Amino acid sequence: MTIHKFRVGQTVHFAPDRYQDHAGRGFLKVTRLLPDSASAPQYRIKSQADGHERIAGEDQLTPPRPRS
Repeated sequence: MTIHKFRVGQTVHFAPDRYQDHAGRGFLKVTRLLPDSASAPQYRIKSQADGHERIAGEDQLTPPRPRS
């Protein structure tokens, strides 16, 4: 059973891989937890800016930094 680091509804920062579309970079919301791919959890995420949805691996996501 996979342990996901993030939960549905959580805001995350998405950093695409070098060869992916960089327009999707930024803050997105987790909409669904997906099964592993290559032994890493995956997520369905949705842009808060334009509503675009994509699939991202856990290694592409980080929690947003708290504002000081």
